Amino acid sequence: MPAFDAAWAAGAAWIEADVQPTADGVPVMLHDDDVDRTTNGRGPVRSIGRDALEQLDAGAWFGPQFAGTRVPLLDQLLGTITAGRSLLLEIKGPHTRRQLETVIEAIAARRPAGTVFLESFEVPALELVRQLLPTEPVGLLVERIGDDPVADCRRLGATAYNPHVLDLLDHPDLVAELHESGIAVMVWTADHPELWAALTELGVDAIITNDPGALVTWQAARQV
Repeated sequence: MPAFDAAWAAGAAWIEADVQPTADGVPVMLHDDDVDRTTNGRGPVRSIGRDALEQLDAGAWFGPQFAGTRVPLLDQLLGTITAGRSLLLEIKGPHTRRQLETVIEAIAARRPAGTVFLESFEVPALELVRQLLPTEPVGLLVERIGDDPVADCRRLGATAYNPHVLDLLDHPDLVAELHESGIAVMVWTADHPELWAALTELGVDAIITNDPGALVTWQAARQV
């Protein structure tokens, strides 16, 4: 939560975060498949129940001032999305229908429509989302750009294609091609001004970064 709060305070209109289920099916915000790197616990996220997960220290690894920070539940993060804030939510890893229903139910209960945009590398998860929310836009995350990104998006009903920054820069014509088909481009993960400049020149719709404060400042300086 301190990272999300810092992004909001820096003026980011969107944050990006990953959601996955605990052993007892509670959606929590954690990037890694296991808790080893970012908490004082051990083991896969999906093998740990909510109560045990909430006892872990998820801040001390980053700095002593963050000791005692907990792994946030999706519901807790959704509670911070007030007017002017939106969430790019990655469905992390495979999900069952029920696990996705739990995520969707949490969003529906806490947030107005349009403030949460779902994305995933997991094609089966996106296909399930389309069944559950046939009119809701989704984003297709990709490790590598496919042979026909437009067709991939159309098949899934995806309105955004989200490739890696270096892969996109190797395929600069792709942005215009996707835009011609009404598909947005949200690129991950660019942390340096030279990359931001190149992506901005290409006309990408969103830049996912680990340093939103610096990106917001850089964008503001370009508009002066």
